[in-house]
Amino acid sequence: MREFKLPDVGEGVAEGELLVWHVQVGDRVTEDQVVAEVETDKAVVDVPSPVDGTVRELRAEPGDVVPVGEVIITFDVDGEASAETVDGEESEETDEQSAGETSAEPVDDAPDGHSSGRVFAPPSARRLARELGVDIGTVTGSGPGGRVTEADVRAAAESAGEDADDGDADEDTDENGGGLKPAVTRIGDGEDGDSDDEDGLTSVVTAIDDGSGDGAGETATVETATGEPANRERTLATPATRRVAQELGVDLDSVPTDETRDGEPFVTEAAVREYAEAQQRAQAADAAAVASGAVGDEAHEAGAAETAIEPADTLPVASGESAGDGEVRREPYRGVRKTIGEAMERSKFTAPHVTHHDTVDVTELVETRERLKSRAEAEGVRLTYLPFVLRAVVAALQEHPVLNTSLDEENEEIVYKDYYDIGVATATDAGLMVPVVEGVDEKGLLEIAEDVTDLTARARDRSIDLDELRGSTFSVTNFGAIGGEYATPIINYPETAILGMGEIKQRPMVVDDEVVPRDVLTLSLSVDHRVVDGADAARFVNTLAEYLEDPSLLLLE
Repeated sequence: MREFKLPDVGEGVAEGELLVWHVQVGDRVTEDQVVAEVETDKAVVDVPSPVDGTVRELRAEPGDVVPVGEVIITFDVDGEASAETVDGEESEETDEQSAGETSAEPVDDAPDGHSSGRVFAPPSARRLARELGVDIGTVTGSGPGGRVTEADVRAAAESAGEDADDGDADEDTDENGGGLKPAVTRIGDGEDGDSDDEDGLTSVVTAIDDGSGDGAGETATVETATGEPANRERTLATPATRRVAQELGVDLDSVPTDETRDGEPFVTEAAVREYAEAQQRAQAADAAAVASGAVGDEAHEAGAAETAIEPADTLPVASGESAGDGEVRREPYRGVRKTIGEAMERSKFTAPHVTHHDTVDVTELVETRERLKSRAEAEGVRLTYLPFVLRAVVAALQEHPVLNTSLDEENEEIVYKDYYDIGVATATDAGLMVPVVEGVDEKGLLEIAEDVTDLTARARDRSIDLDELRGSTFSVTNFGAIGGEYATPIINYPETAILGMGEIKQRPMVVDDEVVPRDVLTLSLSVDHRVVDGADAARFVNTLAEYLEDPSLLLLE
């Protein structure tokens, strides 16, 4: 058997989200055949098979975020024995495994003797079990084929902690006669315990004393709408739902549900969120009661009388959630979007930004492009204004090299670049990406236009290589393409400058003492003020304007 670990697909990439499997258990594969697509924090990459053989096991599911170095798939390699050898002992596959269930390793021997047989669990779950002191042999798996997931391990650890707490509480009650404890329960308004509220979420706070009341020793519970708390041993859910449950601190086995899959209870993400909100409302009711004195000396002296709290639907909701009737939609903040956000944050809060704004009369540029457009189309090239701007940028950078730099903070040096790889900010469904046009100073307009078209298209369909998204020395962003005029672009760190292009519009301008309509381009240049002074920025824009106002000057470069 050959294990295949998620490879290091790029510098600084620590994990990837599995988007889709292109194979299933039992499929034949050949070496270099694409078996999966993984989204890193920079791009979507194909994962190839390293061998010729048969898919034995898929150890991750679409939506799982897998660390680099973790096994995601195993193969039975052509020419190798199919029997599995573990710790020097031969063991045959069971009929269920042959039918496609997950393979497993023998569990570590435990001193209490609970572990026995084979446990289906990925290395990450086993590692977490060791960290939390959980005997993985006693954990019931909720994954495919009974596979033990990290969520199962955490649930087992929490259950063990609750059992220990219950034991301590019993001892304290026996030795000390108990004490005053708040408990949140659902009770009815009538003697028979029926509630008028259909959702069954009305909360009350009960003071439990040292035994003089009827409820001594009760614990806080959140019940379902039918009044029966969910307390299952096994619950099915998608990986995304399990992640939400983990984020919200919800035990999936406690979430009420009427849905089933293959005869097992199945919980949706919506049910998890609803249950979490119910818990929060109950906790808010408890806190409100304590704050108002509903649980205190007076309640204790009154024989732990039950004091009603206002209905749950009037209680404060969790921080950050709307108290209105409107619906919200949540999307994971991760992958490329998260990387973009972190890069923007780092740039904005590391480099002090200064933005220089100016306008340029580009009437001759518009006329030049119009004359050359048909020639370019005859060669199959779409000629936009951007290639002209990139060539003009390089010409201006050559005269003002301080803007083609980066700051080496560790060595306290300004690094001047003698090459001109220009990043072109591109809007994609995943966010703003910056493919790099290399060697702009060595290319003609049509070649630059071809590169821009190719790179931006592949950035939008997520097929661009990682190497084509890094290494730029200066960046350009064209917000004018969507109708913008001025902006404050955030520098593509660690560069020290970025140029923003506005929309070209006709405006009245004075030419030879006459007001005439001219095509005008607005520019916004943001610079790192630690390296580039305001005067340097202004001089750069002035030089750039000269080349854009008279594009024939570019022929001299």
